[in-house]
Amino acid sequence: MKKRFDRLIAVIALCLATVAIILNVMVNKAPETFQPLYKVEISRIEHELSDGREVSAADYDNIISITADDGSGSLYDSQNEYVIRSINGRLYRIEYKDAHSDRNKGLAVIINISALLLFLIIMGILLYIRHSVIKPFSHVSDMPARLAKGVLAEPLKDNKNNYFRKFTWGLDMLREKLESSHARELERAKQEKLLLLSLSHDIKTPLSAIKLYSKALEKGLYTDREKQRQTAGSISEKADEIEGYVAEIISGLKTDVMTFEINNTEFYMSQVMDKIKIYYSDKLRELKTQFDIESYNNCMLSGDPDRLEEVIQNIIENAIKYGDGKNISVSFSDEEDCRLITVSNSGCTLDDSELPHIFESFWRGSNTDNRKGSGLGLYICRQLMTGMKGDIFAEISGGMMKVTAVCRKC
Repeated sequence: MKKRFDRLIAVIALCLATVAIILNVMVNKAPETFQPLYKVEISRIEHELSDGREVSAADYDNIISITADDGSGSLYDSQNEYVIRSINGRLYRIEYKDAHSDRNKGLAVIINISALLLFLIIMGILLYIRHSVIKPFSHVSDMPARLAKGVLAEPLKDNKNNYFRKFTWGLDMLREKLESSHARELERAKQEKLLLLSLSHDIKTPLSAIKLYSKALEKGLYTDREKQRQTAGSISEKADEIEGYVAEIISGLKTDVMTFEINNTEFYMSQVMDKIKIYYSDKLRELKTQFDIESYNNCMLSGDPDRLEEVIQNIIENAIKYGDGKNISVSFSDEEDCRLITVSNSGCTLDDSELPHIFESFWRGSNTDNRKGSGLGLYICRQLMTGMKGDIFAEISGGMMKVTAVCRKC
């Protein structure tokens, strides 16, 4: 990117130089295009002298003097520019000044100075952009690709540039978060592996006992019915022991699969709803889905505004994915010290019996119809609302799916 900008600077400098050269050529060519005024005045003087009239240099702006030859030989002695004309058999020296040429020279100087100043200003601006914008940005432009490749250990250098300080800080925060998440995933994988290895080893003992008792019964080694009953009891006991180990495995795997950083503070609800309105009004208009946000009384809420926005976005995305695409609306109500934000969508086909499970991790309802998804959207919503000391619940009414986020007021 920096090299391309350097080429752009070179092209602009070349263009400015070309324009300056063209203007100078045009100014220098001007006398050849237009007849100078002194020549017009000399022509008038010739006609007047030919007609026998007296002529004075004071009557002409560009004539210095008019001198007739007196035979002294000084006709050609003059420091000024002049022409010699023979009029009615007598020689005259007509001295003149070329004001047009002087003006052209002055104009050329003005043009060149102006072009130089313009060149310096433009080049100064371009060099400032190169130093303050292009160069700092080139240092961080490859960071997203590196993060995608998993290069997380190397921190970003502190960028003192005002334009990209916040951007660099945000990227470094993202890097740290990804690095922390990666470390947690590795630790979790390690713990799960240790758990499985430990429990699989523990299961071997009762499993071997069951196999031993089973073979003894199969071969008829226990002929006494009491002994057979005791053996069957031992098998049942070992089976219960294995079942306990399996339950422990399931319990370990069912622990929360995600952790969330929530920064609770006080904020106005409109901070969140304005962003939701701007984003989804355009998106749902393109999808030809009617989208309505009920008018509301603004109030101060307690929680994380970014996380609340994420919750409402997740709910609306579910409404888009699993509704019939006809109508999505957001309504509000108050209960005690809480503000309830309800997202409703038409075309709900979820069975009432499945409603209690929709906030479980990795659970997907019968209405998914092979649509892509992880089963984590509403689970994440519940975790976030719990972290903000709020709640979330859902209900089905008249073919409408209604998911409500309960937010605490300040």
